[in-house]
Amino acid sequence: MVVLGIDIGSAQIRAGMVDESGAILASRAAATPHDLDSLLSFLHDAIDWLSEAAGQPAGAGVGSKGIVNPENTRVEKLRGTLHYLEGLCLSEVVGLPSDVPVFADNDARAAMAGEMVWGAARGRQDALLLMLGNGVGGAALVEGRLLRGHSGVAGHLGHYTVEVDGAVCACGNRGCLETVFSARAIEAEAWAAVHRGCASSLTRLFREQPQLASCRTVFQAASEGDEVSQTIVAKAIHKLAAAIAGLLHIFDPEVVILGGQVTDAGEVLLEPLREDVWERTRGLLGREVPLLEQGVADRSGIVGAAALAMGSRD
Repeated sequence: MVVLGIDIGSAQIRAGMVDESGAILASRAAATPHDLDSLLSFLHDAIDWLSEAAGQPAGAGVGSKGIVNPENTRVEKLRGTLHYLEGLCLSEVVGLPSDVPVFADNDARAAMAGEMVWGAARGRQDALLLMLGNGVGGAALVEGRLLRGHSGVAGHLGHYTVEVDGAVCACGNRGCLETVFSARAIEAEAWAAVHRGCASSLTRLFREQPQLASCRTVFQAASEGDEVSQTIVAKAIHKLAAAIAGLLHIFDPEVVILGGQVTDAGEVLLEPLREDVWERTRGLLGREVPLLEQGVADRSGIVGAAALAMGSRD
């Protein structure tokens, strides 16, 4: 059996056929269209090509930015490039025959679905997922069910407040987790350090174009002993640890799963993060909650989206 997975992101849209083991058999990708007609055209062409390459899908899953109602696949709220999807049902947008079931959810919950079917949440009843990228996505598995909440907003862990009077977030709140720990937050700190002319390898490398100092570069410089980069990284990890500790006291999960581009830093991130979280939680929890890297290796979002359909058939 194969299912179709579609990930609709702000920068790229991807589609692929996924088998029962979670392997991508064939895939297509393109820059995210700026209008509905172009998106429909991509999906039509991609699905035709994928069906010829890997067979007709038994079902389809769609992971999308925004707030998505999984009951009817309707996009309730979506800003930015993909605003034209707001109010539409993704099952109709995909355009598959009526006998092919289509499931849809927020992209972070789709990623958690992938972890539930093939990854680090498989066989677990309670888990948290934090997708650490340009922002911070999140999802919560509670007593074996994806938490959605009254209006479908549950799981936006990146908007957990960690600084009461902190920076304004894109969501309108102040001091959200993603304002202090995300690729963009770390890059903003690096830019400021370079702009001030701090003595750092970052300044030597990016003095003329400080906006090019990436999150990956900052973690690399920190691992090589650059003091400014180490300060930026340590401060960000400290804030992330505080947020995770708060979430552990609320949800009491079996594990916390970390995904997204920032986790490419590996132990430079994970070792101090684990130590800080343990120091903050051992008094009440009395147990060390494992912080695990995402088990699904696919970073495209295709496998997570496919899991929405595959998991529904278990």
